[in-house]
Amino acid sequence: MTGWLNGFAALLAAALIARSGTARAQTAIELFTPETVAAAGDIRIIGVDGEKSWLDDGYGKTRFDTDSARRGFRIEPQAVEGDLIWTPRFSWAVSGTVVATAQQGQDNAVDLSEAFLSYKPLLGGGAKLTVRAGLFWPPVSLEHTGAGWRVRDTITPSAINGWIGDEVKVGAVEAQLTRPVGGGRLSATVAVFGLNDTAGTLLAFRGWALHDEKAVAFGLQPLPPLNAFMRYVQAPKTRPVIELDNRPGFYAKLDWAPAAWLDLQAFHYDNRGDPEAVTPTLQWGWRTRFDNLSAALAFGDWQVKTQGMAGKTLMGFPDNGRLWVDTTFRAGYVMATRNFAKGSASFRVEAFGVTSMGSKLGRDWSESGWALTAAGRRDIGRILSVLVEASHVDSRKDARALTGLAPGQGQTLVQFALRVHL
Repeated sequence: MTGWLNGFAALLAAALIARSGTARAQTAIELFTPETVAAAGDIRIIGVDGEKSWLDDGYGKTRFDTDSARRGFRIEPQAVEGDLIWTPRFSWAVSGTVVATAQQGQDNAVDLSEAFLSYKPLLGGGAKLTVRAGLFWPPVSLEHTGAGWRVRDTITPSAINGWIGDEVKVGAVEAQLTRPVGGGRLSATVAVFGLNDTAGTLLAFRGWALHDEKAVAFGLQPLPPLNAFMRYVQAPKTRPVIELDNRPGFYAKLDWAPAAWLDLQAFHYDNRGDPEAVTPTLQWGWRTRFDNLSAALAFGDWQVKTQGMAGKTLMGFPDNGRLWVDTTFRAGYVMATRNFAKGSASFRVEAFGVTSMGSKLGRDWSESGWALTAAGRRDIGRILSVLVEASHVDSRKDARALTGLAPGQGQTLVQFALRVHL
């Protein structure tokens, strides 16, 4: 087996040992019990066509690609991910979350996905305060849930939340205050963070992508072939979790649910990165800012979710009045889900784009595209879910000419997944 598959097996064994080795404590402290240790796994059969994936140093928009020797439709099984999730409780108000991940496509057999402490004191008047500190993803996604940060009703998240997953992970101190307002609730979240100075690298060079590959604490993400200038100043892989300039960033979020059937959210992020900061290994600081607006609407067995994001990222030194990289980005999706007693059916449509205006990364690095996704989920007992998903993505990017490809490319990916949660 490959290294990460050995890591997958090791995480599963560790979870089973921890769950069976300790009875539940009858106190506020719970460390290694069946309630605090869990394991999750994801095994798939995939069918895919199209260009080389970004994870294989290409420009492809999905996680998988064809066999380059055949360039046809490829069908094969894939063991994708295994997670060991530890959620200890140290007191009635203090708990922790630690997630170790063995993930296909990463350099390390096992790596750290999340690690943070949470503090939830008792407040009066129906108010709730949650403070967390450590390594985690900012609360942008409407699709991801739980300690393993997985999507529930599909296999692949939207382009927006795929990017949050692969490049926007922070080391932060975050506080959220929630109060009842009328018949609903209002929440405000603020955070100060570091370790996210390279956010924007993937969007500027690769562009958007539809996948569920997640950034880890010590891993790298590959970049596509770069132009003649950039290949000498930018490393061929970017490290999403790194601090370069010691300038803390911040984000803020407002979440208003005026009724049980409606939830409206607004999110602003600014990493305050220094675009001229660089390491000897050519990891650069990027000044990245974005705004995200979200809404979730529920009626009967139906739920509709939508997100829209727009932002800008900068990198490098001034040249002819512009920095080397000056890129704006935008994306949005609408997803409708019909819930059943033991599963769901979902359909998502989305569009995305990047506009590159830098002095060294010009218009040929701009892109535009759209995608359609249909998925179904069926829960079998408490520990197993079966999902099937078909997605098609179409995009245009002139930089593909660097590898002899036509600027416009389409790709179809069909996946059948077994998800196990122990």
